[in-house]
Amino acid sequence: MFKKLLKMDKKFLIVLALLIGVFLSFSTVKTMAYLDSPGFCQNCHTMKSVHKSFMDSTHSDLQCNDCHLPHKSEAGKLFFKGRAGMTHIYFNTLGTKKIPDVIEATDRTENIMNDNCISCHKSTLENVSHDAKEKCISCHKTVPHGKGFKDDSYNKPPVSGELLENKGGF
Repeated sequence: MFKKLLKMDKKFLIVLALLIGVFLSFSTVKTMAYLDSPGFCQNCHTMKSVHKSFMDSTHSDLQCNDCHLPHKSEAGKLFFKGRAGMTHIYFNTLGTKKIPDVIEATDRTENIMNDNCISCHKSTLENVSHDAKEKCISCHKTVPHGKGFKDDSYNKPPVSGELLENKGGF
C-alpha cells in the first residue's frame, strides 16, 4: 500500500493531506464546542433543573465551562475537563454504590469558579468592597442558576446507565 502512495501524484497527496487536516481540525473544534455547551451538560437528570434555571439567568449567554473550568492554560482546562468527564462516565455507566445522592461542587471546582468570577467581574471588585466572605459563591451562589434550581429531581440519586440511555446527548 505504501508503494502505491509513493507512485501517486505528490500534489494530489498534499491536497488530500491538507483537506484531511482541515476536516479533523474543524470536527475537533466543533466537538469541543459542543462538549462545552449547556445543551450537552444538561443530559444528566440532576442537571436538568440546573440547566433550566441557568437558561433563565443573567449568565445564560455563557457556556457552562466558562465558569466551571480553569482558564489559566488550555492544557489545564483539557486535563480538568477530561478528569471530570471520566468521573461522570464512570458514575453514569458502572452503577456503583459510590454515586453521590446530590452532586455538589468540590473545593477544587469552587476555587476555579471563584477565580472565574473574579476574572470576569474584576472592575466590580475594584469599585465595590467584597471582603465579607472567602468565596464569591458564599453570597452569590444563586446568581448563575437562580433561586430554587434544585427541584425534586435534583435530590434523587442518579440512575445507573442514564447517560447511556440518553446517548450522551447525541
